[in-house]
Amino acid sequence: MTNTATTTKLRRSSTDKMIAGVAGGWARLLGVDAAIIRIVLVAATLLGFGAPILLYAICWMLMPQE
Repeated sequence: MTNTATTTKLRRSSTDKMIAGVAGGWARLLGVDAAIIRIVLVAATLLGFGAPILLYAICWMLMPQE
């Protein structure tokens, strides 16, 4: 019996980035387009939730570069 499960680690993208690569890293982990992650972050910020900016900054500091 062979275990072929692969683990994907959360890392900032060095190729799919606009500012720091955080959205690109999350998109790769979730298997979606990075534009969707960016749109959700911007929409949540514009709708009055300040948490996305803070979460992005925390991820920028804590997530390792690939």
